Formats: sequence, C-alpha cells, structure tokens
Amino acid sequence: MAKELKIWMNGRLVSQAEAVLPVNSAAVFYATNVFEGLRAYWNEADGELYCFRLAEHFARLRESMKMMRFTVPYRDMDIYEAVREVLRGNEIREDVHMHCVAYVAGAGLDSTTPTGLYINPRRRGRITEGDGLRCCITSWQRTHDNAIPIRLKCGANYQNGRLATLQAKADGYDAPIFLNQQGTVAEGSGATFFMVRRGQLVTPPITSDILESITRTTLIDAVAPALGMDVVERDIARTELYVADEAFFCGSGYEITPILSVDRFPLGDGGVGAITQRLSTAYMNVVRGTDRRFPEWRMPVYKPVTVTV
Repeated sequence: MAKELKIWMNGRLVSQAEAVLPVNSAAVFYATNVFEGLRAYWNEADGELYCFRLAEHFARLRESMKMMRFTVPYRDMDIYEAVREVLRGNEIREDVHMHCVAYVAGAGLDSTTPTGLYINPRRRGRITEGDGLRCCITSWQRTHDNAIPIRLKCGANYQNGRLATLQAKADGYDAPIFLNQQGTVAEGSGATFFMVRRGQLVTPPITSDILESITRTTLIDAVAPALGMDVVERDIARTELYVADEAFFCGSGYEITPILSVDRFPLGDGGVGAITQRLSTAYMNVVRGTDRRFPEWRMPVYKPVTVTV
C-alpha cells in the first residue's frame, strides 16, 4: 500500500488528517479559494524530479487572488521552497500532481482575511490510460467573463464543469465539451481544447471564455513550432468538431489527452491521430527534461538551486 503523502500547510508538513479548515470559513462555505495544478516529472537518467513552469503558475495564482481581492503572506520565493519542501519531505521519485491552494479562512462571503496556503501532492496518472476520450457537447453553457470568469482559477468555477461532467457520464460519454455564450467552442471541464482540421492545428482564442492555460501556451509558443506546426487561434463552430480530423484536451492535469469522438461522431479513423501523438510525445519530452531545451521551465527538486524572482 502506498504511503500517505504529507501536505505542506502554512509553513509545515502535516498529515492529511491535520490539514483542516474551519467549517464556517469562507474557503469551505463559499469556496473562496484559488488554486494551481502543478506537475513534477521524474527523470530516471538524471535522478531528478523536475517541476514544470512554476513561475507561470505562480503568476496566474497571483492574478486569481487579485480578482478575488485577497493575498497570502508568502512571496513567490517562499512558494518555490514550499513546493521543494513538500516533494523532498515526501521523498517523491515518481511523476506527481499537486494542488497549490490559496484560501480565505475568515467567515463570511465578503471576507478577505485571514488567508492561508497549502500544497497537496497527489499520485495521479494520465487522465486516460486507454486510447482516448469519447466526448459530447454539453447542454450546460460555459460561464462567461461577466458572470464568473473562467480566467479566474477558483474552486467555485469547477461546479460548472462538475455539472457537465456528471451529465456526460450519465449519458454514456467520458467527458463534456462546453460552448460559450456566443455558441462557439470554449473548452473541456478542466482543460483547453485543440482540433486538427484540414491540416491546421486550431484552438479557441482566450476571449472565448477559457482558462489562460499554461499548457496551451507551451504548445503554441514552443512545442508546435518545433514540430513545424503553426497554431491558428479562432472561433470554432460546434459542427466543425464533427468533421475534425483529430482533437485533444490539454492542461497540467490532462497533459495531452486525445479525443476520439464527439457526440458519437468519430474523428478521423476513430483512433489517436498522428499529429496528436507527435505533440504528446514532444510535450512529455520537454516536461520530463528528455528534451534539454527550455531548462528555465524545469525546476529541480533534489539538486541545490538558486531561484531568482
């Protein structure tokens, strides 16, 4: 049986049973929290665990806190060291997913203090160990920027995705795809969306009520160009998904997860597409450090390192 992983909470490593919040706190009662999903990858050849793009995750965490009008008493340097502490303290030498959560411990809907931070490491494999996902267009609409902005990565936003996911599974699908208020494709319940159509790699723009995904940016700015692929950012109509050649979700949790069908329309030949597979392999090589480019994106956990922020 795997050993229980300890959680870093407000400066200390504690057991999961000790990592508690008051039931009347805004974090528990009103979901007044923001979070980041972080990944770290074990590189056997290097004997090292690499955390991927922490600076970008911390910047997005700060933006989310700003929109929620609260801050935490930790500098980015403190959070870097907290991530290293929780991974070293748990002696992690395997791929791991973490939630870095900033929260309001005070009571009341309008509370902004006191605040705290915890980092919860989780043994989480790939979203699908099989061939890919069978998706549907959900009848639930993606929340929009003038309601609860998806740019804001808060726990409350994920109720929208939960409703759609439960409905998708009840209807016999693996996962939903959202349309936005304009009726064009937004994203999945917890991941951004790409498709391949007529040889083009296409994804909705950030104005389509989507999260400003760090994985999405990694693909657009680095991985796809290195493979000779350009990414087109544009609105995507629902029916384009039915005639797409390939599609996939991406995100820190999802990494690159193929989509095999939408509303039971098979994409391409119904298997994992060649472009999706190439992107997935290239992405995993970058995050794990097999591809030595972009070393500034990978923070080692066990090797001594000086982080400048």
